[in-house]
Amino acid sequence: MANLLSLLQEYGVFIVFAVVLIEQMGLPIPAFPLLIVSGALAANGELHWAGVLAAALLACSVSDFFWFRAGRRYGKRILKLLCRISLSPDYCVSQTEDNFRRWGPKSLLVAKFIPGFNTIAPPMSGAMGTSYPRFLGFSVPGGLIWSGTGIAIGAYFHQSIDDVLDILSTMGGTALSVLGVLLALFILYKYVERKRFQQAVQMERITVDELRQLLVDGHAPVMVDARSVTAQMLEPAVPGALLANGDPLAVIASLPKDRHIIVYCSCPNDVTAAHMAKLMHARGYSYARPLHGGLDAWNSAFAHELRRPRDEEGTAVTASHG
Repeated sequence: MANLLSLLQEYGVFIVFAVVLIEQMGLPIPAFPLLIVSGALAANGELHWAGVLAAALLACSVSDFFWFRAGRRYGKRILKLLCRISLSPDYCVSQTEDNFRRWGPKSLLVAKFIPGFNTIAPPMSGAMGTSYPRFLGFSVPGGLIWSGTGIAIGAYFHQSIDDVLDILSTMGGTALSVLGVLLALFILYKYVERKRFQQAVQMERITVDELRQLLVDGHAPVMVDARSVTAQMLEPAVPGALLANGDPLAVIASLPKDRHIIVYCSCPNDVTAAHMAKLMHARGYSYARPLHGGLDAWNSAFAHELRRPRDEEGTAVTASHG
């Protein structure tokens, strides 16, 4: 541990840049505690606070601009990728999409203080078509506020932090092992949390082939779009689908409970659709099922049929809610 502190004292600016960049890129490495320690060292004259602040701000800006460009180029696909690699439950994107829509790029000012949202907000800005000047106008001050807050906390409580660092230094390798175990436990907790959420929404899905058969048999299933309002703005809904933007049960309240209801979303593992279908089951809609593969599966299977001239096959494939 003493060697680690010596490295931080000698190469503090570079270590701060690397750790902050890794965390902002989405990996579960806590950078804010490092900023606090760096602030305490800066208060003691062992680091230059301006250099630490500049390194952290540069790392935030590099990461934010990278994700902004990715969101601008790949749109919804990059958000799905982030949700797949995140250790948070799979609804991480859907929970933050509408928050961003509500506050817009101004949310970048506080995004880094909100776990999960800090990684989603920059690509969301790009996907929603935010201009470069507007993005940088909120992203850079947001990184400055986050970095400066951590350094300021460390500087203010530097005497208490010095005591803790002295204790850790006397513990030698034991302290480093304890910190490693704590980090491993944190990652394990997030992994277990994700697995528990996935198990909670386990239920039978309907495939696009089974959906096609329902349409052929004349059942006219009701399609329900379980995506957030923001996701619906980024990608068109299934033609004729009901939009469950508020209370999903209110959307289907007038439907008979023996009607086939197909719920879809665009999140990994169809978790939002499965969660909504479970709510419907609890209210007696036993024929409600999530669509396996979500909107991507529908588009792959039916989009070309919707574009096909009607006189070629008779009637095109459409969803019904009548």
